[in-house]
Amino acid sequence: MKKKSGKFQRNWSLHLMLLPALILLVIYNYVPLFGNIMAFQKFNPSKGFFGSKWVGLENFEYVFNLPDIYQVIWNTFYIAVLKIIMGIVVPVIVALLLNEVRNMKFKRSLQTMVYFPHFLSWVILAGVFVDILSPSDGVIGKIFTSLGLEPIFFLGDPDWFPYTMVLTDTWKEFGYGTIVYLAALTGIDPCLYEAAVMDGAGRWKQTLHVTLPGILPIVVLMSILAMGNIFNAGFDQIFNMYSPQVYSTGDILDTLVYRIGMLDAQYGVATAIGLFKSVISFIMLASAYALAYKFTDYRVF
Repeated sequence: MKKKSGKFQRNWSLHLMLLPALILLVIYNYVPLFGNIMAFQKFNPSKGFFGSKWVGLENFEYVFNLPDIYQVIWNTFYIAVLKIIMGIVVPVIVALLLNEVRNMKFKRSLQTMVYFPHFLSWVILAGVFVDILSPSDGVIGKIFTSLGLEPIFFLGDPDWFPYTMVLTDTWKEFGYGTIVYLAALTGIDPCLYEAAVMDGAGRWKQTLHVTLPGILPIVVLMSILAMGNIFNAGFDQIFNMYSPQVYSTGDILDTLVYRIGMLDAQYGVATAIGLFKSVISFIMLASAYALAYKFTDYRVF
């Protein structure tokens, strides 16, 4: 006990530096958790948490009796899984390709180009994609017309909408993942490549037996973190690009929460949906962590 107390006294200045960040964490991340009590209430803003009527699990029963709830859950899961897969595969491939570029100026320019879209808001990009993907006036539509093909309404066709969301999200975010994997590539011991060359391995064999195993822990880590977003299909993206005609394949839990909570003022029901989503995401994240530890002996903590 004295040893711990003495260690704290020696590092009291470091703990003091952490205190503001800790206070902000508690205020903005932990205090709002008490708002989940609304999931079990018929919440009335004028009465507050303590004055609103307690309804138990009625909000959850109402949610799972909604006519399209299971389709919305499937849409969320389907789009999120495709985004997770593409968000891992594409950055790894691009990082491997960039790693082969020897001209450093050209390589840095490419890194900047692929990373730049990450900083753009979906409010901006939604307007850009609406114009580009317009079947009548958009660039893509005109290309289809010039080739004698029928233009596709990517943002208005329920069959195409989910894949449009996945591809546009991948285009925006793969640069971030690429930077992460490039950083992981720098940590691979060059001696391993030299040994592989001595054994007669070409570039493909070196990639297969040295590079990919070398970045595997980071791939596992990014996959584990991504599993926490299994029900986060991208509210800001879809909200700015969807319309009622694609609700059948594009409506997700977050957009449903927005319509129920903000437009219909059913705060308890909206909170119930959010709590359900959070619980499932926590289970998936914990399961992914357990599997990663069991099969790859990799730990985040």
